[in-house]
This record gives sequence, structure tokens and C-alpha cells, in this order.
Amino acid sequence: MSENLIFNGEKMERKKIALIGGGQIGGVLTQLIAQRELGDIVLYDIVEDLPQGKALDIAEAAGIDLFDVVVKGTNDYKDISDAHLVIITAGLPRKPGMSRDDLLSTNANIMKTVAENVKAYAPNSIVIVISNPLDAMVTLFQEVSGFPTHRVMGQSGVLDSSRFATFIAWELGVSVKNVNAMVLGGHGDTMVPLVRYANVNGIPVMELLERKYNSAEKAKEVMDAIVQRTKMAGGEIVKLLKTGSAFYSPAAAATAMAKSILYDEKRVLPTCAYLKGEYGVDGYYVGVPAVLGKNGVEKIIEISLNDEERKMFENSVNAVKSLVADMKRLGY
Repeated sequence: MSENLIFNGEKMERKKIALIGGGQIGGVLTQLIAQRELGDIVLYDIVEDLPQGKALDIAEAAGIDLFDVVVKGTNDYKDISDAHLVIITAGLPRKPGMSRDDLLSTNANIMKTVAENVKAYAPNSIVIVISNPLDAMVTLFQEVSGFPTHRVMGQSGVLDSSRFATFIAWELGVSVKNVNAMVLGGHGDTMVPLVRYANVNGIPVMELLERKYNSAEKAKEVMDAIVQRTKMAGGEIVKLLKTGSAFYSPAAAATAMAKSILYDEKRVLPTCAYLKGEYGVDGYYVGVPAVLGKNGVEKIIEISLNDEERKMFENSVNAVKSLVADMKRLGY
């Protein structure tokens, strides 16, 4: 499906991107990737005609949004053959009365099937996992597929960091474009928004908050509230929507990661990446800053953490370890 394009007199191959899961996030991902012309898209889902309908709807906007990529929906894994990049959103949200183990077991079954098929049809692809519970699902995908760890990663930190930056920008009344903020750790209540590193064009956020309120105590109180809102941001959206969860922002986050990989941008993005001793962690997927390029996770960036930050990070890592242990207890 990938086509050869001519750019500055040179022949270039258009990348093929496979999206596994045609739900809310998968649909928005298809739209965003098409609009940015990152590559030709195959949207897969098990529900008959669903991905075909969404793909057709988005493709018919090509003349309006002015994109020249192929958008195809399918119920056959064979159509993802030789994809350069695979983004996985497949999985069920937690429903009323469903235990944590039920959710973990249900989505682990789905992820196992996805991993087996991606391994069979797109064995050289780079994979971004969005499915929840994220830290367990990215671990399971890598173990089932056997892909090199640098070609398998999870999307969480880009979204959590964007939420953190957005709340800071709102509080200070500045453009979010000028806010630098990062969240480390697992994707859940134990995530670690790095307050000390948060800044507005290099000016520490805490300094600006202290100026605004003329009080270090009040500034800390306001930041504590921002940190808590960041940790609970997904739940806040679920509560408002009542029948679903966030879908636009997760798709936008994955699109940013995809662009950095496909265009070899080498962006430093908070990524659920496999650690081999970095940050004192060995053999687990944890959210850390990483360089994303044409080879996937090309480098883990280690930043210094003070005692308080390290304690919170270790707590988050322990939560990831517990989640992975629960998954293995259930037989995955």
C-alpha cells in the first residue's frame, strides 16, 4: 500500500501505519495522522464494517483537509502486513462491577492476540501501546511478540505531561506553548509530575506562583492542587463524559510520538520505555524521558532526582511491578 513519492528529485517511500482498535482513540488517531500526512493508514478492528465506515468517512474529508494518503479500514490482520509503525488502542474500558483483575485479564487476552498478529504480519514494525492498564499491556506485548525492547513503547507520559503543562498555563495565564513540564513513572495515581523542573521559558513555575500570590505557602498549595488534578485528570474526564473516557488527547499524544519516530525528529518525550538499569530500574517498562527516532526508543535520558522525587518515583515503579506481578499471577 505504501507508495513512492518524489521529493526534491529523490524517490521516497510513504510509510505504512497500522492502527489496532477502531474505537474513539483509533478513530481520532486515523484523522490526525491523515491530516498530518504521516503515512498511509490501515485501521483494524474486529467489529465488522466499523473500521471501514470510519476510514471511509475520514478519507472523504481529503478534499477539505487536503491530504494525500490512503486510509483503509479492515477486519483482517493480513492488511497490516509490513507496517512501519503500529499503534495499539484495542481493549475494553473498566465497567461498573468489573474488578481490577477482570479488566487486566480481559485486556491481556486481547493484547496477546494483537501481539501474535503484529508479530506475524508486521515483524519489523515499531509499536506504540495505548491500551490500559498501560504498564502491564506494553510489557505483555513485548513478551509475546519478542520484539526488541527499543521497538516497543507505551504512550502515557506525553499525555500526562501535556495535562500538567495545560493546568500550569491556565493558573499562570500564559501560553501553554511556553510551559515545559514533565511527568515520570507509571500511568496511574502514582505518576510523578516533576514540579522542580517545571518552567515557563526557563523561569521556574514555583517562582512565578510565589510572585503571583506573594506567598511561598500559597504557591505550594496551588501547585499541590495542580499535581493532584494531573494525577486524576483521566478520571475527571470519565466523570464528565459518563459513558466513556478521554480519546482526543491520548490520540494527539500518540500522534506526536509517531511523528517523532517516522520523521526521525529525535524529540525528547516522556515515554513508557524499557529500562536496563537506568534510574536504578532493571527489566520494567516505566515512564521516563526518551529520545524517539527512526529506531524507536533511541536513548533514555537520565535526570537527577532529589530525595523526595526519587521516593515518589520508586513508589510509582513499585506500583508498576505490582501490576505486572498481578498479570503474571493471572497467567500472562
